[in-house]
Amino acid sequence: MIVEIPDLDVILGLVLAFIGGLTTLFVYSKLKAISASNNQTQADSERLEFYERQLIDLKIKLDAIDLENLSFSEEPPKNNVTIKEEKPIEMSPKPPKNQPTQAQRTPNMGYDNVVEAVLGLITDKSRTSRDIQITLGKSREHISRMMKKLYEDGLVERNVNTKPYTYSITQKGHSRLDGTDQLAQTVAPHTS
Repeated sequence: MIVEIPDLDVILGLVLAFIGGLTTLFVYSKLKAISASNNQTQADSERLEFYERQLIDLKIKLDAIDLENLSFSEEPPKNNVTIKEEKPIEMSPKPPKNQPTQAQRTPNMGYDNVVEAVLGLITDKSRTSRDIQITLGKSREHISRMMKKLYEDGLVERNVNTKPYTYSITQKGHSRLDGTDQLAQTVAPHTS
């Protein structure tokens, strides 16, 4: 029996095709692993954003509770840190689980009370209108109109470099909050 041995070119062609197939398979598996990694990374980042939004909402609610506690106290807060002994807070019984709970809203306040609450809220750090809206329990439109008016009156500064805008109190706002602006209001009443 005679066996024909193929030419060297044919053998090299088959070996190169085999090596090329192995290389393509290796590259494909690596790209697939990277793609799966990107999908997992995207899912992780979405989950992190969700938890970040939840933490921000909790921080805003905590600030609202602090502001509410501040409004019920009779003496203004001091900048000095003092340790006071407080009696334990009595917890009211929880409502039954089958009854839906309603969101707490602040009682109806006059314009001056809302302005003072907003100025008191942004005294220590600048906040967005969304933070203020959640804290006071007012509508987005109401807070937006009020912040625009306070900005135009010079009581707050608007940081337009951030989205959403953040608001901080001005010196005029501090004087309004301290009550030193009351004399100027009685002499020259503000027109709306």
